[in-house]
Amino acid sequence: MTTTVRRVTTHAGDPAWQVSGYDTVKSLLADPRLGRSHPDPEHASRFSDAMVFGRPQQSNSEENTEHRQMRRLLARSFSARRLAVLRPRVQQVVEDLLDELAARSRPADFHDAISFPLPAFVICELLGVPYEDRERFRRWSDDAGDMTDAGRSSAGMDALHTYMRGLVEARRAEPAEDVISDLVTAQVDARPAYDTDAAAQLAAGLLFAGHETTVTAIDNGVVLLLTNPDQLAELRRDSSVVPQVVEEVLRFGLPGQDAGRGGANGLPRYANADITVEGTTINAGDLVVLDLQDANYDEIRFPGPRVFDVSRSDNPHLTFGHGPRFCVGAPLARIELEALFGTLFQRFPGLRLAVSEEDLHPRRHLLTGGLSELPLDW
Repeated sequence: MTTTVRRVTTHAGDPAWQVSGYDTVKSLLADPRLGRSHPDPEHASRFSDAMVFGRPQQSNSEENTEHRQMRRLLARSFSARRLAVLRPRVQQVVEDLLDELAARSRPADFHDAISFPLPAFVICELLGVPYEDRERFRRWSDDAGDMTDAGRSSAGMDALHTYMRGLVEARRAEPAEDVISDLVTAQVDARPAYDTDAAAQLAAGLLFAGHETTVTAIDNGVVLLLTNPDQLAELRRDSSVVPQVVEEVLRFGLPGQDAGRGGANGLPRYANADITVEGTTINAGDLVVLDLQDANYDEIRFPGPRVFDVSRSDNPHLTFGHGPRFCVGAPLARIELEALFGTLFQRFPGLRLAVSEEDLHPRRHLLTGGLSELPLDW
């Protein structure tokens, strides 16, 4: 598959460049000339009507420096030590949720029973968010990620920020062993600490990304395994392939979910300088959409890219990005997915879709995609 750079129209109806091809997308993911800010955000191309990744931030010459500071700030919060302590807790949560699933009437909605509660519990535990508030931030997150309704998205993001601001203020008065407390007490260069608004904004972003994307990966993985029985048989036969299963689920996505979305799909970035890609000049200020799914299907990098293959051992997919902006929560997502896929099909050997694959309903209006429900029987 060769690199392509083409003009496209975004979900919001604005012009953009879409870039595909593994090597080029990987290179641009690490290119400091692409970022989230724009010198004139009110008149810049929008990716969608969502407040999350839908439009650029205010121009900031220190964007890359501040991003590095943020990464250093979160290094302790997502450290190997803290995640290692969390791993057995995640396994226990998986087993408890599967106990609850077994007690439900059949068929059951797996999305509601497992796909949402598992990552919600884990991110709550890590951040320091009360788990009993999960339905509230679930609703706000769905609203914030709506790519088609700017008013709904803005209201959802405002609600998340207001909620997280309250938690930040509470931790400022009484710190605990959690990420919100880390944000409150952190020393970042010459600044004594993140102020309340900055900490709340970052915490809201972590809450949104920390559960929504993993919910989608769980739904996708279950569907892929149930509709590829030969690959599921390999997982059941050899539990050592669980990490490979997780990476292939992350690489593969769920075919057809982007169909009908009506716009360019991928990761939006804005050029802060002129960039030449394969002979095409992308001007400063232009919106660039990095097509991660296309990169993950590059036949030069992934033999048989459109075959779901859990034996794929060389799998450097770009689902979590690459370079300085590589997803800080990737290790946490892997822990959750490995715990679930390593347990689910042993516990429920007769697990099957309760509807045809064609009758599943993708959430095409949401930034994170996924399914609205996943009816299963066993």
